[in-house]
Amino acid sequence: MSVGIVMLVHDDLHRAAQLARHWQASDCPVVIHVDKSVGQEGYKSLVRALADLEDVMFCERHRCEWGRWSLVAASQTASEMMLANFPEVRHVYLASGSCLPLRPVSELVDYLKERPRTDFIESATTDDVPWTVGGLDKERFTLRFPFSWKHNRRAFDKYVKIQRLLRFKRRVPLGLVPHMGSQWWCLTRQTLSAILEDPDRDKYDRYFKRVWIPDESYYQTLARIYSSNIESRSLTLSKFDFQGKPHIFYDDHLQLLRRSDCFVARKIWAKANKLYDALLTDSEHAMKVAEPNPGKIDRIFSKAVERRTQGRAGLVMQSRLPNEGWENGVTAAQYTILEGFSDLFLDFEDWMARATGARVHGHLFGPERVEYAGREKTFAGCLSDSAELRDYAPADFLRNLLWNTRGERQVFQFGPRDSQDISWFLARDPNASVTVISGAWSVPLFNSNLNFSEIRKVSAEHQKIEADHLDILRSYYTKARVHIYTMADFIQSPMEPLQMIIDDIGSRSNRRLTEAPRMVDLTGFSQFLQNLKNQGMHPYLMGDFPSGNDPRHSAAATRKPYLVK
Repeated sequence: MSVGIVMLVHDDLHRAAQLARHWQASDCPVVIHVDKSVGQEGYKSLVRALADLEDVMFCERHRCEWGRWSLVAASQTASEMMLANFPEVRHVYLASGSCLPLRPVSELVDYLKERPRTDFIESATTDDVPWTVGGLDKERFTLRFPFSWKHNRRAFDKYVKIQRLLRFKRRVPLGLVPHMGSQWWCLTRQTLSAILEDPDRDKYDRYFKRVWIPDESYYQTLARIYSSNIESRSLTLSKFDFQGKPHIFYDDHLQLLRRSDCFVARKIWAKANKLYDALLTDSEHAMKVAEPNPGKIDRIFSKAVERRTQGRAGLVMQSRLPNEGWENGVTAAQYTILEGFSDLFLDFEDWMARATGARVHGHLFGPERVEYAGREKTFAGCLSDSAELRDYAPADFLRNLLWNTRGERQVFQFGPRDSQDISWFLARDPNASVTVISGAWSVPLFNSNLNFSEIRKVSAEHQKIEADHLDILRSYYTKARVHIYTMADFIQSPMEPLQMIIDDIGSRSNRRLTEAPRMVDLTGFSQFLQNLKNQGMHPYLMGDFPSGNDPRHSAAATRKPYLVK
């Protein structure tokens, strides 16, 4: 008998009973502390379940709470009972009811027998710990924490703020250098008894009762006074995520746990039957003898943290959705936005689809509906064409569309009639390629049958909307690839920007375009713009259209459809 187990239990009592039997079967005495929040009926049933084991004892119960002194008091009470009743114990191992031995207990006993004077406890100064979350590292030792962080967070935060404003600082007891580390330790009898029998224990206890999370600093600090040989590491594998919450191990983590070569792991899911069946086994089927090395699996946990905080490019999961900037890429793939092209060219969507092989949509953010390619009612991933559903979360709508169509280039139209809530999202997305023919929205109005007073009103509204949109695209914060042409400049030389769009999308053919798509008839368009001016509206976004019927503009409608030589 050389290793005694102190178990802190607060739930899943059937697993605690199973683990106690496993420890005791290897001649390790066990002292169990059951949280006082566990009802009497459950507590008595656990006592009855282990009544046949002589070396399993139950200590006085405390009502424990995370981050409070009660967890230290529970381990003190159980440790005192262990030292008093089992004089042959050389090391005391602190574990929980969710800890699971990964290797035969006999290997742990032999390992500690070879190191009779070594204390295994993670113990580092506040300047050397990278894992504290919440900004309270040194302050946890110099401020008071009478309120529960979990159950009275408002009072906790307010009291901390008041102490900071008053510049209040507690004095650390003379001779103590605060250290921190994992709650799960394995101490020699000499060190543990020296801590519990210290003449100044009352003074130390009073001090640590007002320290935040004292179970991670009480033994870690006092062991530095009494231990002659500390290995600053825990023999218990315990991993935490980026928020400081412990990872829970499930059945599919079996090979991962075995790879660590550690003696004990926490926190094990109570319903992980495969883990319990595989690891609470006989020595013949246990892992090979090896030095515990949790660093062997650190890369996997680092990858898990990266996946949770950054994730796959363009896929926003629950853990990242509330945190702006955690997207690891705003969208999943490159896409193209064309503004004014479908207004200026006839059957432009079909032409672009034939020229590039891309999926060419209409106005995805149109006011009446989502205009998918072919005007389908549902698209990839069962995305609806409902404008109401889309506008509930327009950025998420576009993210989903691009994620569901990875590997296929998406092209869609955009203009002043569309919902503008998506403008900043498009501008800040490096995957977006935006080409604008400014003022082209006036062509459908030019060919409409509306009263001219209505045309002037709508033109003024559209021009203001597009001007604001162009300001966003020209913003310092824009990361999209943006090209802006006035309508007048584009009509004079359409081939170069069209070729640039084709090249950017990735045409099926490397040959260059020789013909543009058929343009709408613009005969009389210059006079139309002049009429708008005469009515008091200044249509400046179209560029400098000459007055009268310019043959370059009226002849545009006679161009042949797209041809490639």
